[in-house]
Amino acid sequence: MSSQHGPASIADFRIAAQRALPKMVFDFFDGGAGSELTLRENRAALDRIRLVGSAPVDVGHRSAAISLFGKPLSMPIIIGPTGLAGAAWPAGDQALARAAAQAGIPFVMSSAASASMEAVAAAGEGRKWFQLYLFRDREVSLRLLQHAQALGFEAIEITVDNAIPGRRLRDARNGFSLPFRWTPKKLLSLATHPGWALRMARAGAPRLEVMAAEFDLRSAATIAEVMEQQLDPTVSWDDIAFIRDRWKGPLILKGLLDPVQGARAAELGLDGIVVSNHGGRQLDGAVASIDMLPEFAAAVAGRLAILVDSGFRSGTDVIKALALGATAVQLGRATLYALASGGEEAVSRALSILAAELDVAQAMTGSPTIADIGPAKLRLPPPLIRTERVATPGELASSRPQTFAAA
Repeated sequence: MSSQHGPASIADFRIAAQRALPKMVFDFFDGGAGSELTLRENRAALDRIRLVGSAPVDVGHRSAAISLFGKPLSMPIIIGPTGLAGAAWPAGDQALARAAAQAGIPFVMSSAASASMEAVAAAGEGRKWFQLYLFRDREVSLRLLQHAQALGFEAIEITVDNAIPGRRLRDARNGFSLPFRWTPKKLLSLATHPGWALRMARAGAPRLEVMAAEFDLRSAATIAEVMEQQLDPTVSWDDIAFIRDRWKGPLILKGLLDPVQGARAAELGLDGIVVSNHGGRQLDGAVASIDMLPEFAAAVAGRLAILVDSGFRSGTDVIKALALGATAVQLGRATLYALASGGEEAVSRALSILAAELDVAQAMTGSPTIADIGPAKLRLPPPLIRTERVATPGELASSRPQTFAAA
């Protein structure tokens, strides 16, 4: 891919990915739950926030480097866990890991990866974390935890916002399944994407390698069915404490939207949290992750690292999150779009674009270092004040006027 003529933004990579992938595969990566209200709100919430330019400030020397869990990052960005990356590009998980290593940032391997843990551990020399599900069979989760430790994964990121799988209507309408099932309509889409078809024919159809090693997946037609069969809706803080006792490295809890749970994570001695609505793929109508950051920052009061994901597409998005209290931002779709459009080289290009955008934002807001980025760099939209609404039966009985503020 030529750096002069290739995509110049994550939005460009999304367009390239849509062209490169059959519709059902693109929609699997791009889609959200239900009506996709939360998917849209993630972007709308970020777009409502404005940056405050500040000059003259000496920004002749700038650095985006931070320290996280006692080790350096070149910038406050992490490639987060994304399932079935091999459907975007052969050996996609390994490509993401190598691109992250080259950029000097961590890569989080998903339990729903399309590569073995050994293959990802051997891909590049960078920092690698492992995303862990708490399965109905806790022995499976414990084996994966022990395997991650043996392979040198630095941190564990437990995902907890998936008691049951979200209703992803695009997948249902497209008949997205594993293994792929080809109807005449799907074959037509395949014929119009010969590059993807040839790559998959050479590499073999992707599958959930980590989960296939532990479970018999033949009884499930879709990824949602796999998750519904294996994930446990009874997960509680006792389970998190169980993992905390058995993992002495950095332990991160992913999928929090309630600040009360952030405070609980700090009290339990966790090292980090990920404020996340799962990219809009679980609860349709959920709040945007970025909108909850100030409440989490107040709740944890610096006791652990605050990561955030869902909707981030630019360096200016990243600086907004940092100003609202985030330690770093995890990417999901952004790097998947790049992966689908050109493999490892494209992912490296996307990370370079994000780094350049972050550098511009730092310079223009008068922020030579990440530590200089705070709430003063932003202007937030004023809260909506509603003075009229439909009264509840109890309010009708009391007939008192009601006034309330909406977040």
